[in-house]
Amino acid sequence: MTVTSSFINDTKNETIIERRINDFGKKDLDQLRELFLEYSKELGIDLSFQGFQEECDNILSKYSPAVGGDAILLYDCAEAAGCVALRKIDHDTCEMKRLYVRNKFRSKKFGFQLASSIIKIAKELGYKSLKLDTLSSMTSAVRLYKSLGFCATDPYIYNPIETAEFYKLKL
Repeated sequence: MTVTSSFINDTKNETIIERRINDFGKKDLDQLRELFLEYSKELGIDLSFQGFQEECDNILSKYSPAVGGDAILLYDCAEAAGCVALRKIDHDTCEMKRLYVRNKFRSKKFGFQLASSIIKIAKELGYKSLKLDTLSSMTSAVRLYKSLGFCATDPYIYNPIETAEFYKLKL
């Protein structure tokens, strides 16, 4: 069962909506794909070693609950502001993927909100640990992960980028 969460900020008359992958329509899938592509462009690295194009072309088969995953789109006043995804590694372990917040929304702590939501989902799905890889140059993301309890860990997937860092959270 999926839940769409709404948060209303009365002081600014804004509505923040998190929509999970089972609730996605075509527009949501297109928005998620667009955010993934923005994320990749902002990184400035070739993600073909991760099968990135196939991932973008087959979001549902990569991240649906049927394969042990999930994805969240966060909307701010009906505008897609950010996203995060979750994929199964094995029975006990999952991976956070594609945490991204559009630049104009970054001061709103949406990265924290999305990461916290995907951690909660990982726990609900029964995973015992959540892993991720990032780049050392993504200092805000690294600070966020550490603030959520992630600790450095050994590489768990192939990543040829020299500045890649790997983190793990015990759930």
